[in-house]
Amino acid sequence: MWRRIWTLFKTRNHEFFRDKSALGWNFVFPFLIIAGFGFLFGDNGKTLYKAGIIRTEVSETASMNLSSNNLKFEIFRKTNFIEFIDFKSKDAAIEKLRHHRIDFLINPDSGKYWVSKSSPNGYIVEKLFHASFYDKPETFIKQTIKGREVPYVEWLFPGILGMNIMFSGLFGVGYVVVRYRKNDVLKRLSVTPLKPYEFLTSQILSRMYILLTTTFIVLAGCMLFFKFENRGSYANLFIIFALGGFSMVALGLIVASRSSSEEFAGGILNLITWPMMFLSEVWFSLEGAHPLVQQFSKLLPLTHLIDGARKIMNDGAGLLDIKYQVLMLTLMSIVFLVTGSVLFKWQKD
Repeated sequence: MWRRIWTLFKTRNHEFFRDKSALGWNFVFPFLIIAGFGFLFGDNGKTLYKAGIIRTEVSETASMNLSSNNLKFEIFRKTNFIEFIDFKSKDAAIEKLRHHRIDFLINPDSGKYWVSKSSPNGYIVEKLFHASFYDKPETFIKQTIKGREVPYVEWLFPGILGMNIMFSGLFGVGYVVVRYRKNDVLKRLSVTPLKPYEFLTSQILSRMYILLTTTFIVLAGCMLFFKFENRGSYANLFIIFALGGFSMVALGLIVASRSSSEEFAGGILNLITWPMMFLSEVWFSLEGAHPLVQQFSKLLPLTHLIDGARKIMNDGAGLLDIKYQVLMLTLMSIVFLVTGSVLFKWQKD
């Protein structure tokens, strides 16, 4: 028995080490993750909270009268792990606060500050703000946010749905087709009358059916049990989910087009999913992040999927309001689908 176990153990090890792509990926992937996090958070460490600052032009006399508040604000600004972001427009800054892209908003020139009552981070920053004046009388006045505030859980919910679509679309096609090729299923299909486009079409349609069905079941269940609201049209929500899901399936098709190694395909899929999870605002906003990071996030289909879904579900946006997201997802889907179809091969190289 132990001889058979030892033989299988050595065989599996030899199989893995002969797969140079998978072996190399196991060394390269951790370095890429560390490098990415180092670029994102390497300057001043990880910032836990984001505070917006409204800068307005005031007269010299008014500036002298408000110098005390400005001095107090400078004390608060020295707090570690809070990133301070300048805004020129009060309305734009409050809109960011309402949608949890920043946690706290202050205008040191007018002595006013805003915080969302539904934001856990905002509550902590407000406490830190008060604590910075423990030995000085506080003169800042708390302001209420006009209009409807978006609860944090409702802001987060579209991101969770988008992440679920991403995993289902990428791994449902990318990993499965690679396994078919490795097990010679595709080789057998290649000698049948089945055409490549017929096979790919069936895989895409099957995955889209499963992806959309499970997404709307999860959506309905969460709305029933957690009382979430969809303030937009369900037809528009279906369109953005369908386009986002199709772009993910088409992207997975590129990964599956040539590879016959499940380990290598899994590594590539992880390389795709990890940046999208962190850079597509699933969990947190990229407000105030490095401009290169913000520009790179716009190249990710998950960014446009979540952005469009949030506008529909949280703000009741119409199809014209998300035309940019629809256009980007459509273009990405076409590029991914054409690339994956051209590269596709039945058999191993």
